[in-house]
Amino acid sequence: MNLASKYVLKIGIGATFIATGVLILKNPEGWALMIKPWAENLLPFPAVSAIVTTAYFDILLGIWLMVNWKNRIAYVLASLHLIIVLAVSGIDEVTYRDIGLLAAALALFFDMGLPGRKKTGISPAV
Repeated sequence: MNLASKYVLKIGIGATFIATGVLILKNPEGWALMIKPWAENLLPFPAVSAIVTTAYFDILLGIWLMVNWKNRIAYVLASLHLIIVLAVSGIDEVTYRDIGLLAAALALFFDMGLPGRKKTGISPAV
């Protein structure tokens, strides 16, 4: 992936995480309703508390994704977070967004290559 493409993805994903966090903070009760009952029953505290914590995590992760610091960890956290979001919220109006963000975070992670291994630059035959 070329450098410009990587930064477009990083900024786009980061901005989306930040915007989501801000929107959650504006209406945490509404966002808490997106948590499926089975997942809410697993929480040791109210769903609204979990969603507010998620909002702050989203904002911090969004900022982290936009800077060049321990990128691999940021991409893994973003991917795991989105997998959890997809699992606990089910299929709804924003599922497409989460799937797209997950694909972008995974693309950035895999573009870095495996830890301790040199990138080969192999591209698929077309």
